[in-house]
Amino acid sequence: MAASGERIFVQAIRRYCANHGIALDVRAGGWLLAMRRGAQHHFAFGYDVGLNSAIAHRIANDKSATAEALTLVGVPCVPHHLFLNPKLGMNVVGAGWQEAMLGLLRDNSQGIVVKPNEGTSGRSVFRVATEAELDHAVAEIFSMSAGLVISPYVAIEEEVRVVLLDDVPRVIYSKQRGSDWRHNLDAGAKPVLVRDGEVRAACGKLAIDAANAIGIRFASIDVVRVDGAWIVLEINSGVMMEALAKLHPELVQATYDAALDRVFCDER
Repeated sequence: MAASGERIFVQAIRRYCANHGIALDVRAGGWLLAMRRGAQHHFAFGYDVGLNSAIAHRIANDKSATAEALTLVGVPCVPHHLFLNPKLGMNVVGAGWQEAMLGLLRDNSQGIVVKPNEGTSGRSVFRVATEAELDHAVAEIFSMSAGLVISPYVAIEEEVRVVLLDDVPRVIYSKQRGSDWRHNLDAGAKPVLVRDGEVRAACGKLAIDAANAIGIRFASIDVVRVDGAWIVLEINSGVMMEALAKLHPELVQATYDAALDRVFCDER
């Protein structure tokens, strides 16, 4: 039986396990899920069902590494410049990092975006236009993170999320922004399904190219339209569909079911 307030991800795995004769042990407040069917044992962790390789997972969770990997193969994306926390030591961080940050601020007349190199849901994401704002953002992020990334601020005309499973777009929805400048669902944006048309085709193809670039199988890929062209914003190895499930629970369940089918098929 699902616990009160349990995440949609956990509820979906509970349903799948119940329907397929799989024993489920929920640990760590629902963040670690141990599934067992006969000799098959499998873990899900966070929002990750475990289909992706370790290296694909690591790259996707690192915004700078993702941008570098996509650039290597010519997939258009938002640049993410990495800066490591000076607390790691000058031998690791190197000299000149502050001047490099200021250089990025000077070079981008519309401002920059500063955010943790790893993280989700738009937390600790700052739009910066002045040196004082940059100092505040850097201090805030470095107080809790080992690294941050700086991107040029771009006027996003539309943001779309593609949930991809083995090169097949299972879900495509746009994020309709509210009063906040960000398109994050946690910041008040609303998911609206993109069912057909040029937008779905363009975003689906770009997401497939991005997934192939880092070798990821199951992911949610955010793409944005800037000056009329679609580019990749980021790749998420953990597939979170909490907000979408409130509107389309059957679609979300079917997507997790398909991913888990692959998990248990792969282990045979």
